[in-house]
Amino acid sequence: MIFLALFRESVLFALHALRVNRLRTILSLLGVTIGIFAIITVFTAVDSMEKKVRESMSSLGENVVYVEKWPWTFGPEYPWWKYINRPLPDIKELEEVKRRTTLADAVVFVADMRKTVSAGTSFVENCIVTAASHDFDQVNTFDIKTGRYFSELESETGRAVAVIGSAVADALFPSTDPVGQTIKLFGRNVEVVGVVAQQGESMFGTSLDAKVLLPMHYARTLVDITAEEYQPHLLVKARNGVKTEDLTDELEGVMRGLRRLKPTSDDNFALNEVSLLAQPTQEVFNLLGTIGWIIGAFSILVGGFGIANIMFVSVRERTSQIGIQKSLGARNSFILMQFMIESVVLCLIGGILGLLLVWVISVLVASLLDFDFSLSLANVVLGISISILIGLISGFIPSYSASQLDPVEAIRSNA
Repeated sequence: MIFLALFRESVLFALHALRVNRLRTILSLLGVTIGIFAIITVFTAVDSMEKKVRESMSSLGENVVYVEKWPWTFGPEYPWWKYINRPLPDIKELEEVKRRTTLADAVVFVADMRKTVSAGTSFVENCIVTAASHDFDQVNTFDIKTGRYFSELESETGRAVAVIGSAVADALFPSTDPVGQTIKLFGRNVEVVGVVAQQGESMFGTSLDAKVLLPMHYARTLVDITAEEYQPHLLVKARNGVKTEDLTDELEGVMRGLRRLKPTSDDNFALNEVSLLAQPTQEVFNLLGTIGWIIGAFSILVGGFGIANIMFVSVRERTSQIGIQKSLGARNSFILMQFMIESVVLCLIGGILGLLLVWVISVLVASLLDFDFSLSLANVVLGISISILIGLISGFIPSYSASQLDPVEAIRSNA
């Protein structure tokens, strides 16, 4: 009860300081407000971008290994001449990898090409057409909005059917249900059997919104899908509970066996993981976080001095009151706590104002840019925690000096 009474009194003193010295207090709080705003805005932006990356990685498959010709390591020292003569993954290797792996849940052959897709007078130029074996829906995460995915019979017999993305459906069939309609592709009629639910933009360009999916065996009757220009590759998804590293180790042995490589020979294939794509972006996020801390730290440092200044003024103005309290038996710890709470409350007000600004910015960005820029509970807690910490640090010396005042001298100070 004593603590609650003390807390209430300290809050009232803090609000009184705001009212009496409104301009000075607001200017002093501005440092804390800007500091919290800078730090939390950067962290919110980083969190939102990381969330976007995770969603994009999920669409790629976080436990999926890509068997390709080119490794996903780039930079000035990229030895392309070592990789250019490597053989491309072949359809025959699809069945062999399926047969020999014990840790894989699904193995898919994929080839991408750009073609014009039309329906009536509507058309989409440079549409990405993906030829994939049947288990493509087991490796990639997506929902079907209307219609269905290919049946196994359609995939194996190479029937002229297609599953299209939502953006392609909107462009070709703006006023009719695409399912059951016919699109023109490679000069052939292809029946639409399903539409993929909208996925939104992907940071890695993997969204199916603007793509057309074809059964691999149908696509190979139209073009040579094993050609270099179509970037053929295998996707291998690990079984539940199997680490990607273990699957990669097994695949390395399987691929070396398939290609009959000598023990001393280098691999002539690349086993790429989605995590490799996230490494450069993670470094950028770490840099942004550091910049946010630096900018925020300077602002908070200035704000902390401002709060300390207010607290010194508050102690000077209430010196006689402190003397009376101590002459009536108030302990030093009581006086110390009283001013510390007041300092923390002032910083909390500044921090909450900073968080409110972040929230306003997040609402504006989300509405104007169609980007999920949301203030998370973790960042709210972080902002409040930093505010409390600054209040404790900046208020300690004024509070300690108040607690050490001699009661007689303090009472005489305003006599």
